[in-house]
Amino acid sequence: MTAISASAVPAAASPDPDGAVLHRPVIDWFDAHARDLPWRRPEAGAWGVMVSEFMLQQTPVNRVLPVYEQWLARWPRPADLAAEPPGEAVRAWGRLGYPRRALRLHGAAAAIRERHGGDVPRDHAQLLALPGVGEYTAAAVASFAYGQRHPVLDTNVRRVFARAVGGAQYPPNATTAAERKLARTLLPDDEPTAARWAAATMELGALVCTARTPDCARCPIAALCAWRQAGSPEHDGPPRRGQTYAGTDRQVRGKLLAVLRGTVTPVPQATLDQVWDEPVQRARALDGLVSDGLVEPLSGGLYRLPLT
Repeated sequence: MTAISASAVPAAASPDPDGAVLHRPVIDWFDAHARDLPWRRPEAGAWGVMVSEFMLQQTPVNRVLPVYEQWLARWPRPADLAAEPPGEAVRAWGRLGYPRRALRLHGAAAAIRERHGGDVPRDHAQLLALPGVGEYTAAAVASFAYGQRHPVLDTNVRRVFARAVGGAQYPPNATTAAERKLARTLLPDDEPTAARWAAATMELGALVCTARTPDCARCPIAALCAWRQAGSPEHDGPPRRGQTYAGTDRQVRGKLLAVLRGTVTPVPQATLDQVWDEPVQRARALDGLVSDGLVEPLSGGLYRLPLT
């Protein structure tokens, strides 16, 4: 591919960067290199896209794939999931982590059945009004399932924009108003191209412009990248948040849930006490699961996954 002159891209400080010079090379790269993922196939439908978006939050694709396939085989439509107790969603979530996402997806499915006749709504505002659906997920479903024009800002896209346009190694820890404005500015005008751009920038961040070892030699916009033009400076902002797990309450919660997922009958407190030696942390983790609605306490010191 012929490189576009770096002078064609406005300086990183420009308030209105022109995304047009980026669109074609990134979308062409995506057309040639995109992974064949089940939620990208036409048969996935809007429900398959929504399920994938819930599962992929903070979870890598290779861990999501088997759970996604099992989930769609069991619950091919929102009404199928809504007909089951929420605890079954938690059980089927397995070890994907952050299991509150399972409850939120179950709640969204119930709302889709009740408000939209069982079909995932096309309207962005209606998507945003579903329980458990935030700004990112509503935009992603509207864009990827229905080909609409919305800025889709996940961690990968934010990193691509931070480097290519902002000249920074990493984006801020939390999404800012400036990032949202930039994403809207870079969005192609027509809906099909905008939807393709959203998917392409996400894939570019996942496969090439990665957090730790970006493969700039494979990047279709390396010649246009403001961060490379600046000499690839090291991150000088606030420390980036780590993803610790061992010894945390998250680990204890996971162990407790694993016991409850493994049986359809209530589990006594004594059984749960065996999963972690430190009683204060174990009790705190169990209380948190109950507070989050992931575990239901019963009389007699018994616990189960929630039925309502």
